[in-house]
Amino acid sequence: MWKRTYGRKEPDMNNLIKKAKERDADAFTELMQSQMQNMYKAARSLLSNEEDAADAISETILTCWEKIDRLREDRYFRTWMTRILINKCNDIRKKKENLFFTDEMPEVEVREEGYGNLEWNEALDMLDGKYRTVIILYYVEGFKMSEIAEILEIPEATVRTRIARARKKMSEEYYPKAERRKLI
Repeated sequence: MWKRTYGRKEPDMNNLIKKAKERDADAFTELMQSQMQNMYKAARSLLSNEEDAADAISETILTCWEKIDRLREDRYFRTWMTRILINKCNDIRKKKENLFFTDEMPEVEVREEGYGNLEWNEALDMLDGKYRTVIILYYVEGFKMSEIAEILEIPEATVRTRIARARKKMSEEYYPKAERRKLI
């Protein structure tokens, strides 16, 4: 069940997926644990707070457990799981948009974060959801454009276009025209 990689042991994903499909709860738990950091980064980038990200991850894990037998090719597990996570994040975001807010001031979480994270989050916040999603999948999760196209069920050319438009918007926001001319 374990394979040796550069002197350390790592779980054999294919074996874990196979056992999880056979309803081995321990193998499924280990499989999900191996993907937790990736899921967290993606969910946190797509959603505005920790609680929503945790909810999306929990719902994703539950859905994966319920539907793992529908995974046709084991090698696409991460792509399949990420598609489920994105759908859960979008569901949570839609629910939040439909809420009515009161005049009360919300409690604000106090946290010290590096400026890099703050700037990255601000840059992501200025993008529409469809652009933010492809940027996160490409730059944060490291998926190839073809994999992103499969996850989002859109043509690869659309992924390339969305990434290019997102880069342009981010560039326009962060660099005034005079500075952009100097960069080119």
